[in-house]
Amino acid sequence: MTRYLTPWRISLLCLITVYTDGVVPNSSAIHVLSFLTAGLFPLDPADKQWEKHYLPSITELEEVLSGHGSSVPGRTLWDLFLKKIWSLDSLDALEEFFSDVLPSLLSKTREQLMQDRDNGLAPEDEGMRLSRSSPLGAFVRRAYLEYTRLQFHDSVKLWSGFVKYRLPTYHKWARRNPSHEQAPIDVNLHESNSYLSQVVYGNIEDDEDEGVVSVKDAERLIEFQVGELQRLGGRVPDGMRAQLKHIMTSESSVPVLMYYLEYLDAWRAGDYTSAFDNLHRYFDYTMHSNLDRSAYQFALLNLAIIQADFECFNEAISAVQEAVAIARESHDMNCLNFCMSWLYHFGKAFPEQMREVQNSGMLGNEKEGLAFLKAKSKETDMWSLMSTTLLSEAKLEMQQGESLASIVESFVRASHVNVTKSLSTPTGAYMLLQSAMYARIGATHLSWLNTEVFRECYNEGQSYDDFVKITFRNCQILVQKGNYKEAFTRMNKIEPERLRAFKYNNAWTYYSGLLQLQRQICRDDKVAVEHILSQLQAVQLLDFDMHLLLAFHTIEHTLRQGDHGRALLMLEQAAHSMQPENFDVHSQIRLLCLKSRILEKSGQPQRGFSLAMRAANIAHRSKVLFDLWESIVTLSAILLSLREFDAANELVQSIMPQILESEDSALVARAYSVLVDANMGIAGEMWAKLGKESTPARKEYVNRALGYIDSAYDAYEEIEDILGQTEMMAKKATVMHLTGDPVLANDYAAKYLDLRKRRGAEV
Repeated sequence: MTRYLTPWRISLLCLITVYTDGVVPNSSAIHVLSFLTAGLFPLDPADKQWEKHYLPSITELEEVLSGHGSSVPGRTLWDLFLKKIWSLDSLDALEEFFSDVLPSLLSKTREQLMQDRDNGLAPEDEGMRLSRSSPLGAFVRRAYLEYTRLQFHDSVKLWSGFVKYRLPTYHKWARRNPSHEQAPIDVNLHESNSYLSQVVYGNIEDDEDEGVVSVKDAERLIEFQVGELQRLGGRVPDGMRAQLKHIMTSESSVPVLMYYLEYLDAWRAGDYTSAFDNLHRYFDYTMHSNLDRSAYQFALLNLAIIQADFECFNEAISAVQEAVAIARESHDMNCLNFCMSWLYHFGKAFPEQMREVQNSGMLGNEKEGLAFLKAKSKETDMWSLMSTTLLSEAKLEMQQGESLASIVESFVRASHVNVTKSLSTPTGAYMLLQSAMYARIGATHLSWLNTEVFRECYNEGQSYDDFVKITFRNCQILVQKGNYKEAFTRMNKIEPERLRAFKYNNAWTYYSGLLQLQRQICRDDKVAVEHILSQLQAVQLLDFDMHLLLAFHTIEHTLRQGDHGRALLMLEQAAHSMQPENFDVHSQIRLLCLKSRILEKSGQPQRGFSLAMRAANIAHRSKVLFDLWESIVTLSAILLSLREFDAANELVQSIMPQILESEDSALVARAYSVLVDANMGIAGEMWAKLGKESTPARKEYVNRALGYIDSAYDAYEEIEDILGQTEMMAKKATVMHLTGDPVLANDYAAKYLDLRKRRGAEV
């Protein structure tokens, strides 16, 4: 493997000489320069055709140049380029090209101009010359310097590689330039199949590619892959892995950055031993070769990240504390900001592990930590960290139930940073958090729109972690509307490439299981629910919110089975698992509502009343409107148990439009069920007080109850809730019996029995 020069770089040099000859028209100059710079600069992830700019073949050069005319009549840029590369007809011509032609492409330095003046030489009409500090000028200077460093046998290998590289274009060049016809390999060898040609060049067409990839090219490719893994969070694709392996098995030493790439890949694969080993190798080589001690704190930060990911929390905290201390001593603000940001998010995820650090006063409280990160990220122009910190601030305010205006302000500020600084990486986290905010305030359609916009417009180039989470959120909204088929289809359509990392595959498995669990709970299939629960409890997912969501589903299932004591015990365990660091007002309200329902069903509505009132008060104060509607429905159900039918009816009627806007079929069905009982209760009270005189008004309430039964049944049917459907059929049969219609009463009773048979079976 050569250090820098390769056949395709010689071709770029020839293209530069064509450009400096002044034969490239203005209309084609941008295309030519874009192609040249794309081959010289680091690979751009946003470039869909980055593979064509990495080691471009002669065919790809033809695609770029053949469509552009030149200033020479009848000749395209491809024709002039062919003439240039075939003018290098021998190793001696290549030597002259580097020693004489390349220096003449550069503008003269001030010292050279003064020397010419002192020698009495008149200024030359230089034509087009390249500035020495321009990208093309720097490339020409680097190529000239690297060629002068080559040993003779290396220059021969370079020439042989260039001969093979341009060989496919021989017939095209010969057809366009019949008067300059020469041997396809060397002008000094008229017959390519002669014995002398075989001795000098061998069978050049069958030889393996030699000298095609340089050390610089390998480093460029590895840097690109490291950037992709850090940006997307995936693993090295199989095709790229094979290419890298082919590059690394050459005679040259392995670029140091390759160890960092192997570390990232092993980390994503869940291979702790290999990740740990490659991380040490990379930073050992880095500090030994570059004598760069500033890499030490970044090594510690990476070590802390990997230790935390593999649940070695004490080692992770120790490593990051040392990284913080060294970053402060060396005034490395970039590393310090990253460390403090990581510590903040680590504390939110694992509050018990951070007790000692928080007690030491290193971080202060959460708001102080975020204020520090905002100030320092602005000072050091770390705009990506600034955007992430603003989102963390918005999330903290949402969890604590603070002002909706301040939450929206944080979102707007984060969006402003993303747009003005052209940041695309935080887009996924931004849209996911904004979708959660819309769901909390009851604007489910806006939450759905956010997830759809991400899927349609920001699908490519975003972190796989954000993509999997937003897809799950999108499917959650579909499931709560009863569209299970579409939800499971979307979850299963996630590309396998996005799930190759162990962490994301684990999360996808957990999310898919949660959606299946929600469906089986509605179907009242106890066997399936127990099976899915045992699988989900075995999945080691470090997201506390997901564990709490699983606890809510488990409690719901236990409550539907009628085991109120066990449901209450599970609820208490879930409540004790909440820490001040991961406190969320939404979870608190949901726990209060669940406890109120348990107490109401177990015959203690007075105790549940105070809890439901507290939940409604918290939801109203925090503007968590979806939870407010759920709290009011729960409160209304308790009022029914206390025989306050009018109050329950008025409460639910007042919020029914908002409940319908929430697009949650389970909540809609519960609300209609409360209205059924409330209207039947009012009708019963009228009969008890007024007797037959109340018949017209009582009939009106009964008819309303029948309408609400149909609405509740439809909502239960959307989500395949068998238990809810049987309850509605039982109520309808009872109403028909009370109204003196035995035929319809028997029909609905038969349908009720049919639904009872379906309970627990697959639909």
